[in-house]
Amino acid sequence: MGEDYFGFSWTRNENRKNVTIYVNNPADISVIVIYFLVVLAVGIWAMVRTNRATVGGFFLAGRSMVWWPKTSNRFSLFHLFPQALVVVIILGWLFVPIYIKAGVVTLPEYLKKRFGGQRIRIYLSVLSLFLYVFTKISADMFAGAIFINQALGLNIYLAVIILLLITALYTVTGGLAAVIVQRCLSAKNLSHVKAGCILCGYLKLLPMFLVVFPGMISRVLYTDEIACVDPKECDYYCGTSVGCSNIAYPKLVVDLMPNGLRGLMLSVMLASLMSSLTSIFNSAGTLFTMDIYTKIRPKAKEKELMIAGRVFMLFLIGVSIAWIPIVQSAQSGQLFDYIQSITSYLAPPIAAVFTLAIFCKRVNEPFSRSGLLVALVRMITEFAYGTGSCVGPSNCPTIICGVHYLYFALVLFGLSCILILSISLMTKHIDDKHLYRLCWSLRNSTEERIDLEEDDWTDDQDSDSVQTEEVRKDPSCWKKAYNWLCGFDQGDAPKLTKEQEAALNMKLTDTTEKPLWRNLVNANAIILLTICVFFHGFFG
Repeated sequence: MGEDYFGFSWTRNENRKNVTIYVNNPADISVIVIYFLVVLAVGIWAMVRTNRATVGGFFLAGRSMVWWPKTSNRFSLFHLFPQALVVVIILGWLFVPIYIKAGVVTLPEYLKKRFGGQRIRIYLSVLSLFLYVFTKISADMFAGAIFINQALGLNIYLAVIILLLITALYTVTGGLAAVIVQRCLSAKNLSHVKAGCILCGYLKLLPMFLVVFPGMISRVLYTDEIACVDPKECDYYCGTSVGCSNIAYPKLVVDLMPNGLRGLMLSVMLASLMSSLTSIFNSAGTLFTMDIYTKIRPKAKEKELMIAGRVFMLFLIGVSIAWIPIVQSAQSGQLFDYIQSITSYLAPPIAAVFTLAIFCKRVNEPFSRSGLLVALVRMITEFAYGTGSCVGPSNCPTIICGVHYLYFALVLFGLSCILILSISLMTKHIDDKHLYRLCWSLRNSTEERIDLEEDDWTDDQDSDSVQTEEVRKDPSCWKKAYNWLCGFDQGDAPKLTKEQEAALNMKLTDTTEKPLWRNLVNANAIILLTICVFFHGFFG
């Protein structure tokens, strides 16, 4: 096991079955090569087109993205069930308008404006980074590596390296425009946010037929491999003793599809996984740079912030690779269950904070750490004892692991809400002058908002930057090429007057919509909710 997983052998174990290399014909190879060339071309185009020399340009693409490129990413963020339709609608119609009106770059920044101080902002940023590592980066890398492993017969870790090389090339250099994501906060306007959510909702109707049914078909066609129970048999077929259900879909693709289509399908899967990875890298880099690093180095210049964000991306990659063996063995080797279980442990306290922050203005500093402690006890205990299998049940105490993780998430969300509300009602409330356009009940207020505990370092930073301005010498050719590749030196952003800054801020916080597009997206939202009700009735 160690030899295969930790890189001493670059191919699959010779003692295993199914060592056939399927992608070894001109048709498949041509499709894959063309795909990677197109990806690189798009990344280079984004590098040339956008200003990556500023944090806003690199991480938010100037907040100029239209609705359709963001949909594929948002499609991968939610659960694979019709309930996600409701979540998508709630996101576009209730949550995002508040975030836009608040004029925030990251969601922890919204919490800083809403509650004041830095404690809750940093707390949520760190927790979000943990979620990225445990559920998104490592799981996505593992999923892509499984496809490459099945198609080319390569070791899991070599497959991860191949996946990361091409991903990092246009993520670290291209910035957000190369991957077209920062959730909804980079959308052009509110109509584009809603349109992206609508298309994502329609796509959410497909997983039943594109994910569940193929898995059932693979289970029937490859009973010995996919449904293996004995650890030795599972290791013989897929290289992991806890189960082989993760290879169900890749095995269908490489076994049944003809030449050419097999390469096309592999390219599509890699495109989806790489898009998800790059979006996560940028989101994590944004959180670290804007919410944590600026507190460590409050007077850092743009170039330093850009370097810090990119170095942190590389650090996340290393940690996530080290976490892959845990992903392989967790939840009886079922990747989807692993992702949902970790999310169920860590996400409910975050969801409770944001929900109450927007819809209950009486809430002040949200002490959700108690809910997080309960979740961490469950998660650590389950990892320590293991989830068990048909052959060897888990020894985890029933009082801790006896409740299914999905039910546990509901209980934890309710517990977090009760704790936050109880403590808020016993403490002093926040005046409305600090909450204009930060809560649902005050979303349309036109009065000037007084932010809680403004940062003192911003003015000093501006004055320092003016005082230390020097005449720059012409860099050498190789230095120019390096600066262009990394986006470090594309000219300083023009200095705006106070009137221009006010106009820009008004544009970035504008939530007005044209009546035609507003009515169109609202009608589609009603259609989606109707379909969701039908799905629950028909399949339930």
